[in-house]
Amino acid sequence: MRQLVSPRTWLFVCLSLLIPAGAALAQSREDARLITATQVMDDLRASPDQSVPTWLLDRAYGVAVLPDVIRGAFMFGGRHGNGVMVARDTAGRFSNPIFISLTGGSFGAQIGAQATDIVLIFASRKSVEKFASGDFTLGATASVAAGPVGRSGEAAAGITSEIYSYSRSRGLFAGIALDGTALVLDRKANRNFYGHDVTTDDILLGTVTTNAESARRFIAAIVTSMSPAAGGGANMEVSGSQAVATPAPAAAPAAPAKPASGTEGAQSFPLADPKPGSEPR
Repeated sequence: MRQLVSPRTWLFVCLSLLIPAGAALAQSREDARLITATQVMDDLRASPDQSVPTWLLDRAYGVAVLPDVIRGAFMFGGRHGNGVMVARDTAGRFSNPIFISLTGGSFGAQIGAQATDIVLIFASRKSVEKFASGDFTLGATASVAAGPVGRSGEAAAGITSEIYSYSRSRGLFAGIALDGTALVLDRKANRNFYGHDVTTDDILLGTVTTNAESARRFIAAIVTSMSPAAGGGANMEVSGSQAVATPAPAAAPAAPAKPASGTEGAQSFPLADPKPGSEPR
Protein backbone atom coordinates (compact mmCIF):
# COMPACT_ATOMS: atom_id res chain seq x y z
CA MET A 1 0.00 0.00 0.00
CA ARG A 2 1.35 3.41 -0.99
CA GLN A 3 1.95 5.64 2.01
CA LEU A 4 0.65 9.17 1.68
CA VAL A 5 2.92 12.08 2.63
CA SER A 6 1.26 14.78 4.66
CA PRO A 7 1.20 18.38 3.34
CA ARG A 8 3.25 19.44 6.38
CA THR A 9 6.00 16.97 5.46
CA TRP A 10 6.06 18.26 1.88
CA LEU A 11 6.34 21.81 3.17
CA PHE A 12 9.26 20.85 5.40
CA VAL A 13 11.06 19.15 2.50
CA CYS A 14 10.55 22.13 0.20
CA LEU A 15 11.80 24.60 2.79
CA SER A 16 14.85 22.43 3.49
CA LEU A 17 15.73 22.52 -0.20
CA LEU A 18 15.27 26.28 -0.41
CA ILE A 19 17.36 27.24 2.62
CA PRO A 20 20.80 26.54 1.07
CA ALA A 21 19.81 28.36 -2.12
CA GLY A 22 18.54 31.30 -0.11
CA ALA A 23 21.78 31.49 1.88
CA ALA A 24 23.84 31.41 -1.31
CA LEU A 25 21.66 34.13 -2.84
CA ALA A 26 22.06 36.28 0.26
CA GLN A 27 25.85 36.02 0.14
CA SER A 28 25.88 36.72 -3.60
CA ARG A 29 24.30 40.10 -2.85
CA GLU A 30 27.27 40.99 -0.67
CA ASP A 31 29.67 39.74 -3.34
CA ALA A 32 27.90 41.99 -5.82
CA ARG A 33 28.31 44.94 -3.45
CA LEU A 34 32.05 44.28 -3.23
CA ILE A 35 32.33 43.95 -7.01
CA THR A 36 30.54 47.27 -7.54
CA ALA A 37 32.72 49.01 -4.94
CA THR A 38 35.80 47.60 -6.66
CA GLN A 39 34.61 49.03 -9.96
CA VAL A 40 34.25 52.47 -8.37
CA MET A 41 37.88 52.38 -7.22
CA ASP A 42 39.06 51.09 -10.60
CA ASP A 43 37.19 53.85 -12.43
CA LEU A 44 38.66 56.53 -10.18
CA ARG A 45 42.19 55.20 -10.61
CA ALA A 46 41.73 55.42 -14.39
CA SER A 47 41.22 59.21 -14.03
CA PRO A 48 43.96 60.47 -11.70
CA ASP A 49 42.92 64.10 -12.19
CA GLN A 50 39.46 63.24 -10.85
CA SER A 51 40.25 60.96 -7.95
CA VAL A 52 41.23 60.76 -4.30
CA PRO A 53 44.83 62.06 -4.12
CA THR A 54 47.31 59.25 -3.60
CA TRP A 55 48.95 61.11 -0.70
CA LEU A 56 45.62 60.94 1.14
CA LEU A 57 45.09 57.25 0.39
CA ASP A 58 48.66 56.54 1.53
CA ARG A 59 47.76 57.93 4.95
CA ALA A 60 44.26 56.50 5.21
CA TYR A 61 43.39 54.45 8.29
CA GLY A 62 40.19 53.30 6.62
CA VAL A 63 38.43 53.48 3.25
CA ALA A 64 34.69 53.16 2.68
CA VAL A 65 33.01 52.92 -0.71
CA LEU A 66 29.23 53.23 -1.06
CA PRO A 67 28.10 52.80 -4.68
CA ASP A 68 24.79 54.14 -5.95
CA VAL A 69 23.70 56.10 -2.89
CA ILE A 70 20.24 57.44 -3.64
CA ARG A 71 19.70 61.10 -2.92
CA GLY A 72 16.48 63.04 -3.25
CA ALA A 73 12.77 62.54 -2.80
CA PHE A 74 9.62 64.54 -3.14
CA MET A 75 9.76 67.66 -0.93
CA PHE A 76 12.14 66.17 1.62
CA GLY A 77 15.60 65.25 0.45
CA GLY A 78 17.59 62.40 1.92
CA ARG A 79 20.33 59.89 1.30
CA HIS A 80 20.50 56.16 1.67
CA GLY A 81 22.94 53.61 0.41
CA ASN A 82 24.91 50.48 1.21
CA GLY A 83 28.62 49.90 0.86
CA VAL A 84 31.72 48.31 2.27
CA MET A 85 34.66 49.48 4.35
CA VAL A 86 38.14 48.24 5.26
CA ALA A 87 40.51 49.57 7.94
CA ARG A 88 44.19 49.15 8.72
CA ASP A 89 45.57 47.50 11.81
CA THR A 90 48.68 48.77 13.61
CA ALA A 91 50.89 46.95 11.09
CA GLY A 92 49.16 48.59 8.14
CA ARG A 93 47.31 45.47 7.05
CA PHE A 94 43.79 45.94 5.76
CA SER A 95 40.93 44.21 7.51
CA ASN A 96 38.35 41.93 5.99
CA PRO A 97 35.38 43.85 4.54
CA ILE A 98 32.87 45.50 6.85
CA PHE A 99 29.47 45.99 5.26
CA ILE A 100 27.95 49.37 6.10
CA SER A 101 24.93 51.55 5.42
CA LEU A 102 24.67 55.32 5.09
CA THR A 103 21.52 57.28 5.89
CA GLY A 104 21.05 61.01 6.12
CA GLY A 105 18.39 63.63 5.59
CA SER A 106 18.08 67.20 4.44
CA PHE A 107 15.20 69.60 3.99
CA GLY A 108 14.23 71.53 0.93
CA ALA A 109 12.18 71.28 -2.23
CA GLN A 110 13.56 68.43 -4.31
CA ILE A 111 11.94 66.32 -6.97
CA GLY A 112 13.34 63.11 -8.33
CA ALA A 113 16.24 60.93 -7.25
CA GLN A 114 19.86 60.67 -8.20
CA ALA A 115 22.37 57.87 -7.66
CA THR A 116 25.81 58.90 -6.41
CA ASP A 117 28.93 56.94 -5.55
CA ILE A 118 30.40 58.03 -2.21
CA VAL A 119 33.94 57.42 -0.97
CA LEU A 120 35.03 58.12 2.60
CA ILE A 121 38.66 58.36 3.70
CA PHE A 122 39.25 57.88 7.42
CA ALA A 123 42.30 60.05 8.12
CA SER A 124 42.85 59.06 11.74
CA ARG A 125 42.78 55.87 13.75
CA LYS A 126 40.45 57.57 16.20
CA SER A 127 37.80 57.97 13.50
CA VAL A 128 37.87 54.21 12.83
CA GLU A 129 37.61 53.48 16.55
CA LYS A 130 34.63 55.81 16.85
CA PHE A 131 32.86 54.00 14.03
CA ALA A 132 33.53 50.64 15.68
CA SER A 133 31.94 51.88 18.90
CA GLY A 134 28.59 52.46 17.11
CA ASP A 135 26.17 55.42 16.92
CA PHE A 136 28.37 57.08 14.33
CA THR A 137 27.25 60.35 12.72
CA LEU A 138 29.46 62.26 10.31
CA GLY A 139 30.12 65.78 11.53
CA ALA A 140 29.02 64.96 15.06
CA THR A 141 30.81 61.80 16.18
CA ALA A 142 33.74 62.58 13.87
CA SER A 143 34.60 65.73 11.91
CA VAL A 144 34.09 65.45 8.16
CA ALA A 145 35.10 67.68 5.27
CA ALA A 146 34.78 67.62 1.50
CA GLY A 147 38.01 66.05 0.31
CA PRO A 148 40.54 67.45 -2.14
CA VAL A 149 40.55 66.04 -5.67
CA GLY A 150 43.28 65.36 -8.18
CA ARG A 151 46.98 64.69 -8.31
CA SER A 152 48.07 67.43 -5.91
CA GLY A 153 44.94 68.99 -4.51
CA GLU A 154 45.14 70.15 -0.90
CA ALA A 155 42.34 70.28 1.65
CA ALA A 156 42.33 74.04 2.10
CA ALA A 157 39.45 73.82 4.56
CA GLY A 158 39.03 71.26 7.29
CA ILE A 159 42.65 70.22 7.06
CA THR A 160 42.43 68.53 10.45
CA SER A 161 39.20 66.65 9.70
CA GLU A 162 39.04 63.02 10.72
CA ILE A 163 37.17 61.96 7.57
CA TYR A 164 37.23 63.25 3.99
CA SER A 165 34.17 62.65 1.81
CA TYR A 166 33.78 62.40 -1.94
CA SER A 167 30.98 61.87 -4.42
CA ARG A 168 30.84 60.82 -8.05
CA SER A 169 27.77 61.57 -10.10
CA ARG A 170 27.30 61.77 -13.86
CA GLY A 171 31.02 61.39 -14.42
CA LEU A 172 32.01 64.19 -12.05
CA PHE A 173 34.05 63.48 -8.92
CA ALA A 174 34.25 66.04 -6.13
CA GLY A 175 34.20 66.53 -2.38
CA ILE A 176 30.80 66.44 -0.73
CA ALA A 177 29.37 67.73 2.55
CA LEU A 178 27.88 64.89 4.60
CA ASP A 179 27.33 66.48 8.02
CA GLY A 180 24.52 64.79 9.92
CA THR A 181 24.72 61.57 7.91
CA ALA A 182 24.69 58.32 9.89
CA LEU A 183 27.15 55.56 9.01
CA VAL A 184 26.24 52.24 10.61
CA LEU A 185 27.17 48.58 10.54
CA ASP A 186 24.93 46.61 8.16
CA ARG A 187 24.35 43.68 10.49
CA LYS A 188 22.27 41.66 8.05
CA ALA A 189 24.80 41.94 5.23
CA ASN A 190 27.68 40.98 7.52
CA ARG A 191 25.70 38.01 8.84
CA ASN A 192 24.97 36.86 5.28
CA PHE A 193 28.61 37.21 4.22
CA TYR A 194 30.31 35.67 7.25
CA GLY A 195 27.60 33.12 8.06
CA HIS A 196 26.75 34.38 11.55
CA ASP A 197 26.31 37.57 13.55
CA VAL A 198 29.53 39.58 13.81
CA THR A 199 30.54 42.92 15.26
CA THR A 200 32.83 45.55 13.79
CA ASP A 201 35.51 44.55 16.30
CA ASP A 202 35.19 40.89 15.26
CA ILE A 203 36.19 41.90 11.73
CA LEU A 204 38.81 44.49 12.65
CA LEU A 205 40.54 42.13 15.09
CA GLY A 206 40.49 39.24 12.63
CA THR A 207 38.20 37.05 14.73
CA VAL A 208 36.32 36.30 11.51
CA THR A 209 37.95 36.00 8.10
CA THR A 210 37.02 35.26 4.52
CA ASN A 211 38.73 33.87 1.44
CA ALA A 212 36.14 35.40 -0.91
CA GLU A 213 37.67 36.52 -4.20
CA SER A 214 35.37 39.55 -4.26
CA ALA A 215 36.85 40.76 -0.97
CA ARG A 216 40.41 40.21 -2.14
CA ARG A 217 39.81 42.18 -5.32
CA PHE A 218 38.26 45.08 -3.44
CA ILE A 219 41.29 45.41 -1.17
CA ALA A 220 43.59 45.01 -4.16
CA ALA A 221 41.84 47.92 -5.89
CA ILE A 222 42.46 50.17 -2.88
CA VAL A 223 46.11 49.20 -2.48
CA THR A 224 46.77 49.59 -6.20
CA SER A 225 45.41 53.15 -6.03
CA MET A 226 48.14 54.16 -3.57
CA SER A 227 51.49 55.63 -4.55
CA PRO A 228 54.45 53.32 -5.27
CA ALA A 229 56.25 54.74 -2.24
CA ALA A 230 53.44 53.45 -0.04
CA GLY A 231 53.40 50.04 -1.72
CA GLY A 232 50.73 50.59 -4.36
CA GLY A 233 50.69 51.20 -8.09
CA ALA A 234 52.76 48.89 -10.22
CA ASN A 235 54.12 47.11 -7.16
CA MET A 236 50.81 45.40 -6.49
CA GLU A 237 51.18 41.63 -6.41
CA VAL A 238 48.18 39.33 -6.42
CA SER A 239 48.70 35.76 -5.34
CA GLY A 240 46.08 33.14 -4.57
CA SER A 241 43.62 34.53 -2.06
CA GLN A 242 46.06 37.24 -0.97
CA ALA A 243 46.68 40.78 -2.14
CA VAL A 244 50.06 42.05 -1.06
CA ALA A 245 51.52 45.47 -1.71
CA THR A 246 55.30 45.50 -1.81
CA PRO A 247 57.38 48.66 -1.48
CA ALA A 248 58.83 50.34 -4.54
CA PRO A 249 62.49 49.48 -5.27
CA ALA A 250 63.63 53.05 -4.58
CA ALA A 251 61.78 53.28 -1.30
CA ALA A 252 63.31 52.55 2.07
CA PRO A 253 62.89 48.87 2.99
CA ALA A 254 59.78 48.13 4.99
CA ALA A 255 59.06 45.40 7.47
CA PRO A 256 58.17 42.15 5.70
CA ALA A 257 54.53 41.23 5.47
CA LYS A 258 53.37 38.60 7.91
CA PRO A 259 51.84 35.45 6.44
CA ALA A 260 48.07 35.60 6.46
CA SER A 261 45.09 33.87 5.00
CA GLY A 262 42.28 35.37 2.98
CA THR A 263 42.13 39.14 2.78
CA GLU A 264 44.32 39.47 5.85
CA GLY A 265 47.16 39.15 3.36
CA ALA A 266 46.38 42.62 2.00
CA GLN A 267 49.34 44.66 3.09
CA SER A 268 50.34 48.25 2.63
CA PHE A 269 53.14 50.19 4.23
CA PRO A 270 51.59 53.45 5.44
CA LEU A 271 53.79 56.48 5.43
CA ALA A 272 54.38 57.88 8.90
CA ASP A 273 52.29 61.01 9.25
CA PRO A 274 51.87 63.06 12.44
CA LYS A 275 48.98 64.93 10.80
CA PRO A 276 46.89 62.41 8.84
CA GLY A 277 44.93 64.00 6.03
CA SER A 278 47.24 66.91 5.29
CA GLU A 279 49.30 66.98 2.13
CA PRO A 280 53.00 66.26 2.66
CA ARG A 281 55.41 69.12 2.09
